Amino acid sequence: MKRPSSLNAPSGLNWQIISSILPYLARYRLRIALALACLLLAKTATLIGPFLLKHIVDTLEGGNLAGSALWAIPLGLLLAYGLARFATVIFGEIRDTLFGRVTEGAMRRIGLRVFEHLHQLDLAFHLERRTGGLARDIERGTTGIGFLMRFFVFNIAPTLFEVVMVAFLLFWNYGWLFGVLPLFAVGLYVTYSVYTTEWRTRFVREMNQADSRSNTRAVDSLLNFETVKYFTNEELEARRYDEELALWEQARRKNRLSMFALNGGQALIIAAAQTGMMIAAAIQVSRGLMTVGDFVAVQAFMMQLFMPLNFLGFVYREIKGSLANVEKLFELLGQKPAIIDAPNAQRLTVSEGRIRYEDVQFAYTEDRPILNGLDFSVGPGEKVAVVGASGTGKSTLIKLLLRFYDVDQGRITIDGQDISQCTQHSLRQAIAIVPQDTVLFNTSLLENIRYGRPGASDAEVAEAIELAHLTHFVRSLPEGHDTLVGERGLKLSGGEKQRVAIARAVLKRSPILVFDEATSSLDSHAEQAILGALREVARGHSSLVIAHRLSTVVDADRIVVLNQGRVAETGTHSELLASGTLYARLWQAQQDKPSLPV
Repeated sequence: MKRPSSLNAPSGLNWQIISSILPYLARYRLRIALALACLLLAKTATLIGPFLLKHIVDTLEGGNLAGSALWAIPLGLLLAYGLARFATVIFGEIRDTLFGRVTEGAMRRIGLRVFEHLHQLDLAFHLERRTGGLARDIERGTTGIGFLMRFFVFNIAPTLFEVVMVAFLLFWNYGWLFGVLPLFAVGLYVTYSVYTTEWRTRFVREMNQADSRSNTRAVDSLLNFETVKYFTNEELEARRYDEELALWEQARRKNRLSMFALNGGQALIIAAAQTGMMIAAAIQVSRGLMTVGDFVAVQAFMMQLFMPLNFLGFVYREIKGSLANVEKLFELLGQKPAIIDAPNAQRLTVSEGRIRYEDVQFAYTEDRPILNGLDFSVGPGEKVAVVGASGTGKSTLIKLLLRFYDVDQGRITIDGQDISQCTQHSLRQAIAIVPQDTVLFNTSLLENIRYGRPGASDAEVAEAIELAHLTHFVRSLPEGHDTLVGERGLKLSGGEKQRVAIARAVLKRSPILVFDEATSSLDSHAEQAILGALREVARGHSSLVIAHRLSTVVDADRIVVLNQGRVAETGTHSELLASGTLYARLWQAQQDKPSLPV
């Protein structure tokens, strides 16, 4: 599925995304209610402050403060003003503390949901993904969700409430001009902020895309560190990374200049409104219609009004930027896996381990058919090898068996059960695989082996290590099985990694075993040792072996030879050699191939 470009996203606030976040807040209703109560108390204390300041100034300006009783009046007002200021701050802090738990909990749940969803997506998605950019999208998206929840609830709505209340109080106490002018200024400020922010949001998206591309380039290069060194392409990698950074720098420059235009316009509106209100108030004072305290109160209200409003402009800008980030996250959540369980999928039950491919047809793309009417079976406890030239679909058989892809026509059954009607989890639990390319986690050797069955005991892991002929290697390590294997297992050789994969498969104890070129990275001596171990492990299990080197499958109960996506011939090693057909020619070609120096 092709994802929509973020640059073509609709303008304005994306209410669908905002509404998608709300369910994550439902479990925190009481905490949110308490936080909103603290918010209301803080705003009330804020609105009281200018009136207290007015009375303080008027009392002090009167000049008749002889006697302790008269001094008590401004002193009490001063204490009340200080208490109001303190209440504003302390209730705000309590609000932030209460809502912090809500934000962190929701971010955790959304992050977990994205992580689980990515593991549910099909193999095709993960083959096309760019890991560095994907990781950065997830990081920015979860951070953006936290920002949206906090500031949308506690800044935009409360600030608009405060604007209306301040305008009403100014109108009620000082006349229509003092009520209308702030509303006009606020309307002009909001309109300018919204339109300018919409204009510059595309620069935010361009900057984020450039950031993701540069991060992807860096991660790809570092993950392939050895390849870079093999071909002495350090300068090439640096140049490519610098090209991505140049695009990021350009996008950042556009973003910064557009920010200057936004901030400058907002500052002009605020300065003009405050100056106009001060002039109007000064005229009223000169006419004796307002006191100096009223002048101070009007100025305090305007400062009180435009401080959060100025912050509101910042919040709206950040919300737009956060929405641009969150869009990517919800696009990921919107990705539908191509492979899903059937509506009434049943758990796979393996009794004998009989596998059957029935008239299977499959193509990765319409112009690239891989399998064309494939038909063969693996009997209970039987070891069946599949061989053939490169590109004949050998490894595709395993991807279809594990339902990384679904067949186009035909079906695959295990003990008569169509695997497309079984749950994917139970299907993959029933199959243990030794892949051709073993990638390990950056943790200890022990934990990498235990990954085959996380609940296995140390004794069971030790048995798997013994069967995989890893014991001598483990003992040779300074830290034994606690040795860290490095990212993707780069500290181990190819043969050592394959032995770990074999140990994992042994530990999983599944009734069906699959080996995809399981000894391709081993030398001849190690290969014979592993083949002996695999024979022991496979005894009593149904085994499907994908092989390129025919010498590794001469002991198979049956060998299936593929050609152009179909079964060309089948039989034992000796039967196929005696036939003198395709298998015999492949065998002869490998026997005649000169050995490469070691």
